[in-house]
Amino acid sequence: MEAVSIKANLPARPAYKASKYIVPNQQVPCEMIQRPRPLVAGNWKMNGTRSSSHSWAKYMSRLAATKVLGCDIAVSPPAPLLDLVARALGATTTIALCGQDCAPQDKGAHTGDISAAMLAEVGCRYVLVGHSERRNSHGETSTLVKAKASMALAYGLIPIICVGETQAERDAGRAISVVRAQISRSLPERTTELDVVIAYEPVWAIGTGRVPLPAEICEMHDSIRELLIRRMNKRADVIPLLYGGSVGAMNAEEIMSLQNVDGALVGGASLKDEEFWGICVTCDNLKSDSSGNMK
Repeated sequence: MEAVSIKANLPARPAYKASKYIVPNQQVPCEMIQRPRPLVAGNWKMNGTRSSSHSWAKYMSRLAATKVLGCDIAVSPPAPLLDLVARALGATTTIALCGQDCAPQDKGAHTGDISAAMLAEVGCRYVLVGHSERRNSHGETSTLVKAKASMALAYGLIPIICVGETQAERDAGRAISVVRAQISRSLPERTTELDVVIAYEPVWAIGTGRVPLPAEICEMHDSIRELLIRRMNKRADVIPLLYGGSVGAMNAEEIMSLQNVDGALVGGASLKDEEFWGICVTCDNLKSDSSGNMK
């Protein structure tokens, strides 16, 4: 069956009005030439059936057609369901597909792996790389994550590079240094400000119902932004920084209202169509005005 491509209908990241924030450890406000376009991405992990996936996509497609949000939306079903979800969403949808992982090779004898080329052909715009469940359960290093992100870029996909510390690393006062090292080693050299997303997910918060304090999230996201600016200069202003880890309807507003939090990577709550749509609407209300411009 011919794959349905939905990428052509997805909005590009627009330029937004400038604002200012303080780079950590400096007392000089940095002029933000652009603001990141917010993104809410749902990661279904190893969940979903053909029936539930079809119902979810039809529900979301109807809502997205009646209300244009000022944030991007992406969904990451298991690979066998990607084409079904693409067809159910329809060719004119503004909801993007996202792969859950990709191989560092483009083809060959790699049983069980999925290539970036395959994801691109089925219509994906994004792909997750470096999720903690891959780093921990599959022993993936930042070097491997970098190779996967590079392959994603080679096929026109936007890698969502996931980073995060364990509870032991946070307790030892190493959370920021661990995450900065993961980003530095996972980010391909050829990355530009328009083709990458960073998702901070503290390992100890994923699926546990525990969430860092707002001050802890701000500290981490400010540090990530500062690192990206040092590496890419002011262009890094437009790189979306997502928070992930037990995000749901009850805490989405508090989390996404924080500075340098440009959306969310949503796990279990993304399987519930009404709750996930509500999180997307919350992001839109917080991050854009009535004209779709970033606040």
